Amino acid sequence: MSLFWIVIRQLAEIEAMATSKKVITKEEWEKKLNDVKIRKEDMNKLVMNFLVTEGYVDAAEKFRMESGTEPDIDLATITDRMAVKKAVQCGNVEDAIEKVNDLNPEILDTNPQLFFHLQQQRLIELIRNGKVEEALEFAQEELAPRGEENQSFLEELEKTVALLAFEDVSNCPVGELLDISQRLKTASEVNAAILTSQSHEKDPKLPSLLKMLIWAQNQLDEKAAYPRINDLSTATLEDPAI
Repeated sequence: MSLFWIVIRQLAEIEAMATSKKVITKEEWEKKLNDVKIRKEDMNKLVMNFLVTEGYVDAAEKFRMESGTEPDIDLATITDRMAVKKAVQCGNVEDAIEKVNDLNPEILDTNPQLFFHLQQQRLIELIRNGKVEEALEFAQEELAPRGEENQSFLEELEKTVALLAFEDVSNCPVGELLDISQRLKTASEVNAAILTSQSHEKDPKLPSLLKMLIWAQNQLDEKAAYPRINDLSTATLEDPAI
């Protein structure tokens, strides 16, 4: 049982009590934690899941050797996936598309939204590099037909082409498309699609568990004063505020 479920169970117990806040001492809370047995194998799988999903191939290989925890996908595919992600992050979208097709052509064939976003990123890179005529030609030939078939694609295309109307993009209402964050967004979308094609979760489990823990603590705050974890990086139990 994880800390999240401990908090949930405690919340259920407290809801059955009086409406006044119950005070749970640090000693009482730690005793409850110590009563819960968590298998090391489960913790190791959680760590491996994070390393694989986020693409830390060297760390995953080292952790496999040290813990004996086997990943649920071939670690060699992580290197290929990270090469695609890095290409998008560096603005080399054509290279990224080629690498995706080498991995699995069906990824783009069956995901028109992802393919459009990659093509949109290619257009953004052309505009970034000042290739106005090439950008207009690319938008007209490659993106406009897709926009005619999909209203949301058309709206995104119009926003992107609007970048060409401003010499100073700092004054452009859609200037954020030229931010590195846009590359990262597209790269994350590609990464998730590749993971899905490999029958792997597109998001690591650990951040979701931490979000659930935060939610559970916020719910429990209304019912009791208890030792709270305020710093997730250290998981230190803070004395209850009375």
